[in-house]
Amino acid sequence: MTPFLQLILALFIIIFLAKMGGYISSRLHQPSVLGELLVGLLIGPSLINLMQWSYFTDSHLPETIHQFAELGVLLLMFIAGLDLHLTELARTGRIALAAGILGVILPLGLGWGAGMLFSMGGLQAVFIGLILSATSVSISAQTLMELGVLRSRVGVALLGAAVLDDILVVLGLSLFVAANQASGNGLLTSLLLIVRMIVYVMIGIALGIWALPRLSTWVDRLPISRGLVAFSFVVVLLYAWAAEALGSMAAITGAFLAGLMFSRSQVKDRIESGISTIAYGVFVPVFFVNVGLSTNARALNAESLYLLLVLSIVAIVGKMSGSGLGAYLTGFSRLEAAQLGAGMVSRGEVGLIVASVGIAEGWLPEQLFSTIVGVVLITTLLTPPLLRFLFGLQKDTRRETGKSEKGKEV
Repeated sequence: MTPFLQLILALFIIIFLAKMGGYISSRLHQPSVLGELLVGLLIGPSLINLMQWSYFTDSHLPETIHQFAELGVLLLMFIAGLDLHLTELARTGRIALAAGILGVILPLGLGWGAGMLFSMGGLQAVFIGLILSATSVSISAQTLMELGVLRSRVGVALLGAAVLDDILVVLGLSLFVAANQASGNGLLTSLLLIVRMIVYVMIGIALGIWALPRLSTWVDRLPISRGLVAFSFVVVLLYAWAAEALGSMAAITGAFLAGLMFSRSQVKDRIESGISTIAYGVFVPVFFVNVGLSTNARALNAESLYLLLVLSIVAIVGKMSGSGLGAYLTGFSRLEAAQLGAGMVSRGEVGLIVASVGIAEGWLPEQLFSTIVGVVLITTLLTPPLLRFLFGLQKDTRRETGKSEKGKEV
């Protein structure tokens, strides 16, 4: 079998099973990403080990699948930036600001402490903290929509806090990449890298403000088949390439920035529709399954399981305490603060994206990466039932209040 036939067979298996896993997960009232992750674990080295089947003799096939997955990461981050409504962050004001900042600082510190407790190096421990600082509001938003409370005070504040969380984590990841590249090269090199980052961001924002909205509207009018989608796609690739090659930042930062800039375009909805079709139809499922293909649960030993337990507790307590405390200090009730904190618990695709950068750069060994995937699965599974429970308490409280008011009237 030729390498190309092996590739299309592997993609057929991966995408088909990913969509089936996502469908089954949705039917069980869980996020579809969870099913796609579990499919990756099942067909990865943890169980079936798809890439070692006798049909797949091409030694470059895993690398090719990985590159498809990397495109999925870029498109996922582009859509994340495209979906962010910075005006909502402004509307939620100090509550979202406090919840977002404390929701990053506390997990970062606790994650670093857990890493040092398990004798990790300083940089690796900081990176663990950075992974645990991420949040995936898409899973919480889906649950809140089902409960009919997405546009409530808690729901809007949660969206705003998640926006700030995403920005801080992406910024932290870029600073970590820059610091790692500059290690051992002196203060001058570090300053040069920071200058390159600032210059890249300034140029990217300037192009985004003055050129991209106008160009996207102009391209949309041209008689080119799917010209707007193609234009958006090549801009994502250009921003991602420039972020790493010129700005010394992670490529996903460039994709995220491109999404933020396109969010101002008058044809944003059409861009999102076209890119989402490509992303969620092909590349994003490959990314989530590839996480499982890169994870070997058999490599976990007793110490890894203990680390998984500790990091999962840190991930849950860090977000609920950090974001919840920020919300409570700025005016939310204890129950509302707990609801917001619970909504920030899931790491989902954002945690996986940060972790995938770590394994690509060699900062996370295979065993530790498998542990991180376990943390993502646990927090993703826990978030929907936790939110349902906490918002159920709110309904029960209202019922009790209504009964007591009726009693008083009698």
